[in-house]
Amino acid sequence: MVDELSRADIDAFLDTQVVGRVACHLDGETYIVPVIFAWSDDAVWVFTTEGKKVDFMRANPAVCFEVDERRDNGTWTSVIITGRYEELSGDDVTRTLSLLSSRFPPRPASASPEPRGEGRPHVAFRITATHVTGRRKA
Repeated sequence: MVDELSRADIDAFLDTQVVGRVACHLDGETYIVPVIFAWSDDAVWVFTTEGKKVDFMRANPAVCFEVDERRDNGTWTSVIITGRYEELSGDDVTRTLSLLSSRFPPRPASASPEPRGEGRPHVAFRITATHVTGRRKA
């Protein structure tokens, strides 16, 4: 049986997940890519590098975000968020990094940073939800 999730169940599920997929569309091409995210204040918060997804979202801020989990027993949960892309600056970038870092254990001081983004500039953005749905097969 597939059940609709309550908003409280959706929020609780999103708080347990770290990877979602952002889908964007431009000039007849749809692009979807996984990102590490945080969910807070009815928005998806992401820190990434410039590239195709950011180019698409800058040109067309209407996006969709999906998170799912399938378990070995055949049950699953899926949440879809429709919203608007907004590039962030200043204190909002700091907030994004804080939200994301709170989801992961601190790295040891001896750990070297992993290269990311092939030298491309970093971008913080949020997707402010306009519609959120969730389903679960129990």
